[in-house]
Amino acid sequence: MLLPGGLTVGPAFAVNPDEVLSDPVLEARARELSAGLRCLVCQNQSIDDSDADLAKDLRVLVRERLVAGDTNEEVLDYLVSRYGAFVLLKPRFDWATLALWGAPIILLLGGIGFALRALRNRRSESGTPPKLSAEEEAAIADVVEARR
Repeated sequence: MLLPGGLTVGPAFAVNPDEVLSDPVLEARARELSAGLRCLVCQNQSIDDSDADLAKDLRVLVRERLVAGDTNEEVLDYLVSRYGAFVLLKPRFDWATLALWGAPIILLLGGIGFALRALRNRRSESGTPPKLSAEEEAAIADVVEARR
């Protein structure tokens, strides 16, 4: 974002200089991972954006695991096994999260079905009226005769 006076502002990261790895490739992987991990204190921030002590501990833990040689998936698996799937900002697709991923699709299809049914009912109601029985026609004829 460009501010008055030509100053620019980028995203604010809570990563402290003492946390940054000397290897730029590992640091880039750490930033990528920490951007997808939820701060368990703040809950709507990534650990990369949070100043909470637990977020700092998680950032350090991610970097330690990367330095130890873990792959990105192994780091995520470790954190999920320790803190649960809630630590992921974007949950994985599996049987436990099937309802979470399927609910929008089911709601969309249900809404479309409801709209089509309502439209079909409206069309059938706006058509020709049903035929009257002989008794009903006779009753109407009597009412019309009485008014004349």
